[in-house]
Amino acid sequence: MKLRDLLSVENKKRLNASDAKNEQLSRKDWEEIMGTKRDTYSRISGRIRRN
Repeated sequence: MKLRDLLSVENKKRLNASDAKNEQLSRKDWEEIMGTKRDTYSRISGRIRRN
């Protein structure tokens, strides 16, 4: 599976726009694009809860 298959359309546009400007993305921008700051959910005693 390629990276382009995992990214949403909005994130692809942002990535291509930054590439066209030829600027470096900060670590915070990369984390946001890759989704590491998203909420995680787990099943606890039958309920789905946010961690």
